[in-house]
Amino acid sequence: MSTARDYDREAAQVGDRLYNYDFDAITRRYMMRAFAPFLPKGRALELGCYMGESTEWLAGLYDDLTVVEAAPSLVEAARAKIRPGPRFFCSTFEAVDLDETFDAIFLINTLEHLDDPVLVLRRIRSWLSPQGRLFVLVPNANAPSRQIAVKMGLISHNSAVTPSEAANGHRNTFSFDTLERTTREAGLSTLQRGGLIFKALANYQFDAALKAGILSDAYVEGCYHLGNQFPDMTASIYLICERGEG
Repeated sequence: MSTARDYDREAAQVGDRLYNYDFDAITRRYMMRAFAPFLPKGRALELGCYMGESTEWLAGLYDDLTVVEAAPSLVEAARAKIRPGPRFFCSTFEAVDLDETFDAIFLINTLEHLDDPVLVLRRIRSWLSPQGRLFVLVPNANAPSRQIAVKMGLISHNSAVTPSEAANGHRNTFSFDTLERTTREAGLSTLQRGGLIFKALANYQFDAALKAGILSDAYVEGCYHLGNQFPDMTASIYLICERGEG
């Protein structure tokens, strides 16, 4: 029997390290660059907004933006950041009632939090317009920093969910094969796949190296281009999906 989740509590859990790093803002910037050529015009839906950083970007692109978020505290934070603008629903994706379709749907660093990813992705498929696109981004189980942690004995295996990740509500850690299997099971087809930023350091190490001036913007740019060459060795992986047949 599953127990009810406290989404506000999950959002507040940071443990002995941060949950949102400067590196996350860097990844978000490169995500915007990678997604830009594929963004359709029309109506947009964001599923999961955290503190509203991606919401702010989307609100600048889409006049008609709907946001669904389960944690009331995060809805308040995002709404305060972008006022007026998007229409917000405080609900789980499993329960929200959306009787409309969208041309662009964004699931950014959120799929790994879901108890039943396929169920939610099937709902998302029903919310896509006939030519609509789903943009899904997740942390990469095969990131070099994570593989190093496995070799160090800090993590049991690449796709493990660590105790700190579990405290923050993570339920899965995806690689390309499991991510694409999950979207296929939901009836979605992949238009584009890629990875963002080759990454051999943990987020807190990356932040410390940036603050110390050890890493430069040129280095980060180089990591982005190397990640395009070796997408399976990046910090985050993404799929751009369409409805598929059926």
